[in-house]
Amino acid sequence: MGYEWLALAAALLWAIASLLSVKPAHHLGTFAYSRWRMGCTSVILAAMALYTGGWETITVPSLTAMMFSGLVGIFIGDTALFACLNRMGPRQAGLLFSCHAVFSALLGYFLFSERMNGWELLGASLVFSGVVLAIFFGRRGQDNNQLEAIKGRIGVGITLGVLAAICQALGGIIAKPIMQTAVDPVAASALRMMTAFAAHSLLWLSGAKIARATHTINLKIFLLTALNGFLAMAVGMTLILYALQKGNVGMVALLSSTTPIMLLPLLWFYTKRRPNRYAWCGAFLAVCGTAILVQ
Repeated sequence: MGYEWLALAAALLWAIASLLSVKPAHHLGTFAYSRWRMGCTSVILAAMALYTGGWETITVPSLTAMMFSGLVGIFIGDTALFACLNRMGPRQAGLLFSCHAVFSALLGYFLFSERMNGWELLGASLVFSGVVLAIFFGRRGQDNNQLEAIKGRIGVGITLGVLAAICQALGGIIAKPIMQTAVDPVAASALRMMTAFAAHSLLWLSGAKIARATHTINLKIFLLTALNGFLAMAVGMTLILYALQKGNVGMVALLSSTTPIMLLPLLWFYTKRRPNRYAWCGAFLAVCGTAILVQ
C-alpha cells in the first residue's frame, strides 16, 4: 500500500474517532479525557511494540526526538484539539485542525526542500480549496444542529484549533528524520504517546484545577475512550508514521487533512441531518484533488 492510502486511511479513522470523542470529551472535560485516552493508547502501543520486537529499533537520538514530538504534537496539540471540539463540534474542529497540512507543507519546503510537481500542486490546491469552502460555508442551515453549535467565544475556539494544527505539523516535522531510519513506527508511536501521557499525569498530580475530571468516569465512557484511542492514535497515528517513511511531510499532511470531508456522510448518518451544498461542493473538490494525488 502506498503512503497516500496510508494517510487517507488515517484520515478516515480520525473522522470516526472524532464522533466517538463527543460524548466522553464532554463528560470528562478536555484534560481528563485526553489523559485517559493517552493512557489507554500507551498501553496498547507498548504491548504491540513488545510483541513485534519494535523496541529493539529505538536508539538514543530516536528516543529524544520521539519524546519531543509527543510533547508538541500530542500533549499540546491533541489537548488543544479536544478543547476546540468541546467548543465548536467535531466538523468545525476538524476543519481547523486540517490547516496542519498548510503548515506542514511550508515547513517541509523550508526544512527539507520538499517540492511538488504540477499535478501534485493541482491536486493539493483542489484539496485545500475544498476544505476552505467547507469551513466558511458549511454551517449554513445548521443552526439547530447541536454538533455545529459554538459554545463560548468563537475566537477562542479558532485559536485552539489553529494551535492544534501548528503542533500537529511540528510533531510531524520533528518525527520525519527519525522515521526515515530503521526505527519501528509502532515503537516510535508508543514513545510519543507515553511521553504525552506522562506529561498529562504530572499535570494531574500537581493538583492543577484544569486537569480534574468534570464528571467521574464510568464503564461506558471508559470503553468509548479506549476505542477512540485505539482507532485514532494506536492505528491512525502509526499509519501516519509509516506514511512519513515513504512520503514527504506536506503530501502526507494534505491527504490526512481530508478528515472533515470524510466526516460529512458520518455526520449525516449520526445526526440524520444532511450537510448543506457548500459542504458537499467542498467534499467534491477534495475528492477530485485526492484522486489526482493518489493516481
